[in-house]
Amino acid sequence: MNILLTGATGYIGQRLLPLLVAAGHHVVCLVRDARRFEFPEGLRANISVAEGDLLRPDSLTDLPRTIDAAYYLVHSMSGHDKDFYRLEQESARNFVGYLNGTGCRQVIYLSGIANDRALSVHLRSRKAVEKVLGQAATARLTVLRASIIIGSGSASFEIIRDLVEKLPVMVTPRWLNSRCQPIGIRDVMHYLLQVLDNPAARGRSFDIGGPDVLTYRQMLLGLAEARGLRRYIITVPVLTPRLSSWWLYLVTSTTFSLAQSLVESLRNDTVADPARSIAAVVPHPCMSYAAAVRLAFQRIEQNEVVSSWSDALSSGVMKKHLMDHIQIPRYGLLQDRQTLRFTRPPQQVLQNVWSIGGERGWYKVDWLWRIRGLLDKLAGGVGLRRGRRSPTDLRAGDPLDFWRVLVADRAGGRLLLYAEMKLPGEAWLQFQVRPNDDGSHTLEQLAAFRPHGLAGRLYWYSLVPFHFIIFKGMIENIVQYDEPTASPGRTAGSGPAVSSPVRLS
Repeated sequence: MNILLTGATGYIGQRLLPLLVAAGHHVVCLVRDARRFEFPEGLRANISVAEGDLLRPDSLTDLPRTIDAAYYLVHSMSGHDKDFYRLEQESARNFVGYLNGTGCRQVIYLSGIANDRALSVHLRSRKAVEKVLGQAATARLTVLRASIIIGSGSASFEIIRDLVEKLPVMVTPRWLNSRCQPIGIRDVMHYLLQVLDNPAARGRSFDIGGPDVLTYRQMLLGLAEARGLRRYIITVPVLTPRLSSWWLYLVTSTTFSLAQSLVESLRNDTVADPARSIAAVVPHPCMSYAAAVRLAFQRIEQNEVVSSWSDALSSGVMKKHLMDHIQIPRYGLLQDRQTLRFTRPPQQVLQNVWSIGGERGWYKVDWLWRIRGLLDKLAGGVGLRRGRRSPTDLRAGDPLDFWRVLVADRAGGRLLLYAEMKLPGEAWLQFQVRPNDDGSHTLEQLAAFRPHGLAGRLYWYSLVPFHFIIFKGMIENIVQYDEPTASPGRTAGSGPAVSSPVRLS
């Protein structure tokens, strides 16, 4: 079958794509910018990449017209209120307008459980999108409604993990007593595959969930138990939704808009309705919440996180055309350029470059980077807490603390990052390893800033003394750093046990 996959760069789409290919389908991936879409080379023969923006109908006119089924995985948790509500429906209508000219027989939409009467704006938006897809599309619609999805890299899991691992005592709002029915990401993938081309699933809506109905309080304590941590939760009635959003935003890796959307939605119970059960159509024993948590941590410890919620551009400040910044401008820049020759194997230095940020840190005065991240959070930015998808692997489009990876050319020895922190201008950070005639190599480290007006220039020059400390020490430590040997019992998620003679101060 020819399958159209929207949201191919998102958390669900990146996991579903190889499964569809493995099932023998040809997948057309609809993305807004093909330059930031990377996939395993082994999938290339079974994938087509099509560029289009569902909010711009004119960009959809040249898309493929031979489509048998489509997955609609376009969600936004970053918009808010009326504009968000309208844009989600407009996107769905444009999608249907294109799809009705393709001969598509089935549309599969992953939505949210929405059985309460007084729904949040985001859950109401999900239902409105269902209505557009169901009434306007000539293809039969299959809706899978899920509650909290538990898996390595999912927004819900990472927020719960942040809270539990960072706060021995949590002062929380009353919504912590709302009930939900969490489901493991592996079970979501199973249902998404099994309803495809399934006659019994066409034209129907299903609630999917695991075997446990839990409050959010029970989920926090359950994850704490899985990590061997003792945690105390105090629930208070005085935290308004806005205060709760700020609390969640400052403590976890989420963005403020995502925190605001989550807090609003968490006021609703999201428990599956037995009348909407999928069991008769796709019999499947879902894993428990505890099992899903254990599996997620296994993937993290084995460095096998396939995708993360922060992969989406909406997790940063840039919404579109990220790759337009792939070339550092030649003029109007303020720069700090450092170079260092070295004789050790270049792959060792490249590995250090590819491991920058996250648990490894930034190789010099990490406390200054953390302060910058905290200031960014307080200013409404992304901060440092997004971390990175993998401790050793980078690909174009990955988040990297408060940067976004534009180029990750390991063979060419080049890594280019673009800043997503709050700035009075635009910033790039580039690392490049080049060979010399005498058999040695040179690492070039370039920090480039394009200021916006006087504020931008004042910002750059106020940081020049810190740049002298940070950037000179950073390139030296990148070249000299030796990967430590893991001590017994150490896991990949526990941070580096630095045994190197290099001081990562």
